[in-house]
Amino acid sequence: MFEKLFRKKSIAKILHDAETGYGDHGSSLHKTLGVRDLTAFGIAAIIGAGIFSTIGKASADGGPAVIFLFIFTALACSFAAFAYAEFASMVPVSGSAYTYSYVAFGELVAWIIGWSLIMEYAIGNITVAISWSDYFTGLLSSINIPALGINGIHLPDWMTMDYLTAYSGHEQATALLKAGKSFANLDDVTRISNNAWMTAPQIGGFHFVADLPALGIIIFITALVYRGMKESKNASNAMVVVKLAVILLVLAVGVFYVDTRNWNPFAPNGVSGVLRGVSAVFFAYIGFDAISTTAEECKNPQKDLPRGMMWAIIICTLLYVAIALVLTGIVNYKLLAVGDPLAFVFDQIDLKLMSGIIAVSAVFAMASVLLVFQMGQPRIWMSMSRDGLLPKAFSKIHPKYHTPSFATIVVGFVVAVPSLFMNLTIVTDLCSIGTLFAFVLVCAGVLVLQDKPNINRKFKIPYVNAKYVVPPAFLIFILFAFTANRPVAKSFVLNQPRIQDPVSFVTSLSNSELTAVERQIRNDEQGNGFVEKNIDKEAYLNKLTPVEYKSFVDRATVDREKKYEHGWSLFKHKIPMWIFFMICVSISYFCIKKNLSLIPVLGLISCLYMMCELGISNWMGFGIWLVIGLVVYFLYGFKHSKLGLSA
Repeated sequence: MFEKLFRKKSIAKILHDAETGYGDHGSSLHKTLGVRDLTAFGIAAIIGAGIFSTIGKASADGGPAVIFLFIFTALACSFAAFAYAEFASMVPVSGSAYTYSYVAFGELVAWIIGWSLIMEYAIGNITVAISWSDYFTGLLSSINIPALGINGIHLPDWMTMDYLTAYSGHEQATALLKAGKSFANLDDVTRISNNAWMTAPQIGGFHFVADLPALGIIIFITALVYRGMKESKNASNAMVVVKLAVILLVLAVGVFYVDTRNWNPFAPNGVSGVLRGVSAVFFAYIGFDAISTTAEECKNPQKDLPRGMMWAIIICTLLYVAIALVLTGIVNYKLLAVGDPLAFVFDQIDLKLMSGIIAVSAVFAMASVLLVFQMGQPRIWMSMSRDGLLPKAFSKIHPKYHTPSFATIVVGFVVAVPSLFMNLTIVTDLCSIGTLFAFVLVCAGVLVLQDKPNINRKFKIPYVNAKYVVPPAFLIFILFAFTANRPVAKSFVLNQPRIQDPVSFVTSLSNSELTAVERQIRNDEQGNGFVEKNIDKEAYLNKLTPVEYKSFVDRATVDREKKYEHGWSLFKHKIPMWIFFMICVSISYFCIKKNLSLIPVLGLISCLYMMCELGISNWMGFGIWLVIGLVVYFLYGFKHSKLGLSA
């Protein structure tokens, strides 16, 4: 039984199946892609939400030094890209990390990675569709045609938002209003979410809140992908040209408005501030692995795939760094925590035309990302179906369009329905953790196969012995943590209590506790001319220095559980990082024992670190998804596996 779970596919068998057209699974895919097309697909996937949205929040956290985060993330993805490229040169077929894991680790691990890739692409598509909807509705509201009496097209809030965001926004607004905040002083997201909940049509008490523009773009993109690779390629290339032109225009105009004084201090919040944006910035890069799913449609996959991946990452990193420097140079980094940072900075310098151009290009940019993601998912399902792990229908090729037709339609439904109701933050983090897991296994797979003879590789990762780099670097890190960074390391190891932030503290209080906090504020401000009748407690506490805030909370007559996070509730968030440290110890040992190759080891470590930054709740969600996948595998895949039936 154990041996059957880890039965492996041989590279020779995979290549033979590809040459013979996979028997009864229909005609083959069209080979139409070259290096330029692959690079364009990579840019289409990478230049999207990152440069038009998440770069703002990351810049607000890290200041101008956020460029180092983009460089670090690009390096981590490049290490993984090297591993993908080596596998693609060995196994030039669709399937991406799923197929690679089947060769390196066996069927069960391949299923797990395939199942996580289903989550990566499906949830990634949901994320992008929601983001596209935000840009599109913003663009509609900015349309101004006085001659036609049009001053913005405003869709109802309940029609442009997911159910979970509206509900949580309503709950947050209710708690803050109870704590003394006025409705006008609520942040925009909370106010709009609350309005969507309050104005939504109700059916038997159920609030109908759904993101309808997201549904519309998914239907359009699914139809385009269904029609064929040639149409998808042409659409992708056109959208890439548009958004690259706009980004270069932003750089060309913005550089003349840069004030270098805004770059001082360069790293205002230190390393922790820069690393705070890891998950948001990483999400901007995950699209490059979608290139590997198109291997069967490449003219020369063994040479073109590695080049396409590398060129896409290099070009996009240069653009990200340049845009980050321009944004933080035009305005102070503190102002950039907005959803549309590019349009925002040009509003600040009264260049309204540029803001409009950026808004239009953002709609194209997000659509191109969705196109690449929606194209990759059916090809993963097709590969799993060919192996018998999913029903045969998923590998059916359309006789006219030469696309995985049934899988494409199912993907459309799988993405469209959740996009109406799911929360953007939840799906972004789940997508990132699924992708990073795939990257980790691909890097590990290269290490497993590094010494295997008789494997034809047209691309091989340059070899550097990791034992001379990784173990010494790990020891230096430990020494640094317990000397120069001793307070932080001590707090982590001893699980010292951590004070709640003002919003979490205030919104957790009962009416009697809120009254006690208000009385304490009045006592503290006695003699300072403090005459407010309704005190906005959250705003007041946010104005205090960290020392003042801690003193206030310690004196408050409030249950300790609401003041501090401690014990298990605090330790559980550290579990991923403890796992990371233990794996680092194991990797250091195997680097010495097995003389492992440095680049895939660095890819494994850096991607695993970013996984650990995503938090325990995302690990739990990912774990639940994998358990569901294992149930599906043992109920269907294990019994119908072609590798098992042929044994």
